[in-house]
Amino acid sequence: MPWSRPQMAERLAREFQDGWIVNLGVGMPTLIADVPFGDREITYHSENGVIGYGPVAAPGQEDLQLVNASGQNVTLLPGAAIVHHADSFALIRGGRMDVTVMGAYEAAANGDFANWKVKGAKGGGIGGAMDLAASAKRVYLMLEHRTRDGTPRLMARCSLPITARGVVTLVVTELGLFAPTGEAFAVRDLAPGVTLDEVRAATACPVVE
Repeated sequence: MPWSRPQMAERLAREFQDGWIVNLGVGMPTLIADVPFGDREITYHSENGVIGYGPVAAPGQEDLQLVNASGQNVTLLPGAAIVHHADSFALIRGGRMDVTVMGAYEAAANGDFANWKVKGAKGGGIGGAMDLAASAKRVYLMLEHRTRDGTPRLMARCSLPITARGVVTLVVTELGLFAPTGEAFAVRDLAPGVTLDEVRAATACPVVE
């Protein structure tokens, strides 16, 4: 059966290596902070300047001044730091992020992705996504495989305004874990019971093993 969002977070977190600095973006990526590290030492970074945070705070234990990128009240781990927003972005632009995990509206087989503006929307801002996409060593995406009307989100080329080109390393959806190869998505893992045929039917470009 397809992965739940927490299961998607757990699967993607398995890709993190010991000692990595990991930026978690708004939305689904923040679920990763609740995944146990095991023996790995992972430092989570938030654009707003919280470095070394941990899981979302339990009810009644919240510090209202301590939030992640989604505005959730989080906990701090030993060695954590709070820095100025400008210093946080200096770390990003200095290439210190081993990986950034972001949500997206679309991901393309050529490594492009779109995550800041939907079709027909006026205005909007790209925020820190372009800094992270340009500067992080790896870009991982978390998204639903299809839109609510069934349209594939994984495609040959993005149809929405691009956030960054050719940067995506891995994409996790409820159906599996995939790597863009240029003209296709390569399967790295499938959710239990999900078949390759199901993934191909839900994807608007070739899917290869």
